[in-house]
This record gives sequence, structure tokens and C-alpha cells, in this order.
Amino acid sequence: MSEQTRPFLPLNIAVLTASDSRTEADDISGKLLVERLEGVGHSCIEKIVVPDDIYQLRAAISRWIADPNVDAVLTTGGTGITGRDGTPEAVQPLLDKEISGFGEMFRYLSYQDIGSSTLQSRALCGVANGTYLFVLPGSSSACATAWDKLVVAQLDNRTLPCNLVMLMPRLKEK
Repeated sequence: MSEQTRPFLPLNIAVLTASDSRTEADDISGKLLVERLEGVGHSCIEKIVVPDDIYQLRAAISRWIADPNVDAVLTTGGTGITGRDGTPEAVQPLLDKEISGFGEMFRYLSYQDIGSSTLQSRALCGVANGTYLFVLPGSSSACATAWDKLVVAQLDNRTLPCNLVMLMPRLKEK
């Protein structure tokens, strides 16, 4: 079946902004991700702002991982190297498998925009209980780069030769 004849499969996606300083009113990156995912036909089933606290982040993300109606989670913020940046530490223990190519590709693409500063990003991706998790930096330009150049295609079952959606039925195999 070609890409043109495959039907689009809309996903249920949750969005989390990790920040001590942002609110729903001024969360530019979270709003950008919601606009992008809804713009291609996916559903944002929940969007929240959570303080930069590993345990509060884990609690929110774990709730979505346990929910069979959530297909993917996009987080923004907390991927830097300062003392309060802990989103990767919150997410990594929850993962069944890390998809290390995502972080590698994100930093490669980001290098084209911000040069060597991209080495400070700890963006990552993985799967937990059949739910894809994308941990993105907090800047809106980084979120746009990640979504536009990586995530959108991998969350589209029409992308060939393969995509993450195609693997969803097999993610819980033992």
C-alpha cells in the first residue's frame, strides 16, 4: 500500500510544559506543540504546565503512560543542564525502551540553527507501556524543529518506509 492510499490515523497526544516560570497564559512552546499536532489531525487530550520537579513531572507523565487512551506525550522544557532541569531524569526511569536516534537526530538538526550550543540539549524519546514519550527543549524554535523535522513524520502512519505508528500494535509484545 502506498503512502497516498494509507489512511491517516489520528493519535491522542498529551502535552506537558516543565517550568517554574511559565503559566498556561504565557506557555508559547506548549501552545505551539498543540497547534502543530492538532493542525495535522491529531487530538490534544490534555495540556498542562508542571513545575520543574522530578516527582511532579513523573506523576503527571506516569498517569498518561497508564492511560490506554494516550498514544504519545510531548514534553517541553527542563532538558538543559542547570540545577532545575530534570525532565530527562524524570522520564528515563519510566521508559521501557529509549529511542536514542531521536536525540541524536534532534541535535544534528538543531546544530544547523544554533551551532555547538545544541550539545547542551538532552532531548530524548522512548516508549513506556505502549506510549511514545518525546522530551523536547523549552524554546519554541526547538519545539518547532523537533515537530516539523522529526516528530510529525514519525507520528504519521503514512510515512514510508517506516514510522512509529506502524509499531504501536507491537509495543506491548512479550
